[in-house]
Amino acid sequence: MTAELPVRAEPPPPGPAILTGCDGSDASLWALDRAMTEAEAHGLPLHVLAVVNPSPTGYPPGMADLVQESVERLTASMSDGLRRAVATVQAARPRPYAGELTLHVVLGNVVDLLLRAAAGRHTLVLGTRGNGGFARLLLGSVSTAAVHHATCPVLVVPPPAAEG
Repeated sequence: MTAELPVRAEPPPPGPAILTGCDGSDASLWALDRAMTEAEAHGLPLHVLAVVNPSPTGYPPGMADLVQESVERLTASMSDGLRRAVATVQAARPRPYAGELTLHVVLGNVVDLLLRAAAGRHTLVLGTRGNGGFARLLLGSVSTAAVHHATCPVLVVPPPAAEG
């Protein structure tokens, strides 16, 4: 199912939905799994958004074509990664998510695009980026920005408890 999922090059359409950001990290996979659960529980569509942040503008002459080619490769790679992320999470779920699911890869600033895409959503679901020790107590910069500035509820998903 996920191999055929189209990846759209624009932000998700407006309307009530669950929105999650996915960059392929473990934290984003945990958030994707929880976003699937939330979408099922509320009977809402799920939009999965990945953002490619190209280098700032103002390239030296002759570099624009090279940079554009790199951005296109990065976007294609992110699209493939997004499909793999969904397939990985689906395979690990006791019952695969069967609701409406759209994938989106857009160019721009991660925080700005997530906050704009979150407007009017039921919930924005994000993972954390703590690496352990004191860092585990901190949210990542994207999660922190979302908690402080999103216009919809934000669910920040911690890593799963260590099994022991």
